[in-house]
Amino acid sequence: MPEELNNRTGSSPKEGVCLNTCMYFTTNRLSRAITRLADDAFATTGLAPAHGYLVRLVIDNPGITQKELSEKLYITPSTLTRFIDKLAYKQLVERKVQGKTVLVYPTEKGMAMKESLREASKKLKASYESILGKELADSLTRMQESASELLEG
Repeated sequence: MPEELNNRTGSSPKEGVCLNTCMYFTTNRLSRAITRLADDAFATTGLAPAHGYLVRLVIDNPGITQKELSEKLYITPSTLTRFIDKLAYKQLVERKVQGKTVLVYPTEKGMAMKESLREASKKLKASYESILGKELADSLTRMQESASELLEG
C-alpha cells in the first residue's frame, strides 16, 4: 500500500497523523465491527448482546450478586442497574434483596431463553472465527484481555 494511503485521514505519515497505528482508533474500529456481528447474532433473541450475556450469566448462576455481574461483564454498577431494570421489565430476571445485597435470578421466561441465547453466542463466535480464523480470534481475545488488565491497573 502506498505510504500516503496508509491511513484514513488522507495525510501522509510525514505530516504526523497516522491513525492506523493508534490503539485508541484501531480498538474503536474493531469494537464497531464486532458489535455489528454481535447485533446480527443476537437479533433473533430480541435482546442486545450485552443483555443476552447478562441473562446467560444469571441463568448459569441463579442468585448472583449485582457486584459479581458488573465484574464479570466489565461494566459499572450504574450501567448494570439499567440493564437489569430493562430485563426485569421484560420479565427475564428478578431481583431479591438479602440484607444489603441484591441477588439476581432468572425468571421462567428468562430460563426459556437459555438455548436461544447459547445459540446466539455460538453464532457470534463462529462468525468472527470464520472471518479471522480461530487462531487469530483466540489470540486477539487473549491479547485484549491482557492489555485491559494492564491498562486498568
